[in-house]
Amino acid sequence: MTEPQRNNPPESTPLNIRQVPASHAWAWIVSGFQLFKAYPLMWIVLFVIYLAIAVPVSLVPLLGTVFGALLAPIFAAGMMMGCLAIRRHQELEINHLFAGFKQNTGQLVAVGGLYMMALLMVSVIVVTSLDQEIVALIASGQELTPEQAGSLLKPSTFIALLLMLPVLMAYWFAPLLVRLHQLTAVDAMKISFIAVWRNVLPVLAYILIFGVLTILAIIPLFLGLLVVVPLMITSTYTSYLDIFGIEQN
Repeated sequence: MTEPQRNNPPESTPLNIRQVPASHAWAWIVSGFQLFKAYPLMWIVLFVIYLAIAVPVSLVPLLGTVFGALLAPIFAAGMMMGCLAIRRHQELEINHLFAGFKQNTGQLVAVGGLYMMALLMVSVIVVTSLDQEIVALIASGQELTPEQAGSLLKPSTFIALLLMLPVLMAYWFAPLLVRLHQLTAVDAMKISFIAVWRNVLPVLAYILIFGVLTILAIIPLFLGLLVVVPLMITSTYTSYLDIFGIEQN
């Protein structure tokens, strides 16, 4: 991967979606680690501050999940601005975490709202596809037999995964595209979906690698997540640079 452009603002860079080989998944992670290594302590601090905000919000009855979903793209966009700053040889600061509140915030909230509504639709479809007698048993608080639980989980899990894939694909790059390229939520999610679809093999390889890293990270009292989660942020940014061709010729 070549060095990305540093002089031009992201919003002035054309978005040309490239199809890259699966081997680039590892390159994204390596490049992302370079961004993390530049300011490791600050990345950990940003993650801890985010948890200090997100966890209490999620505990608020009824509204916690809604607020969490709406705020997540804003903080994600802010951390992407932190990645951009590092690539421009600027310092990573705590203020970067809140950069999503400074510009195009409404569209970032819209990304969270669309994502939340999509998840709700998936949940409704999954529930309506289940055996209604078993659903009634669950609603009444009765315990299910192992056979009933097995018949419930297998098809519902498959349906949920099948429906979740396009939702996750649309969300993948959306916060970044909204904040860095000033796109609307709908346009950003459309472009994100197309970008991931065209690069499904490297994205799948990337997910598998992070699946292994996450398992390893939770072994030492979950402390490894202090590195793995920021690395997900930085490597998502480097995958964006690669897939959208934001490089010097």
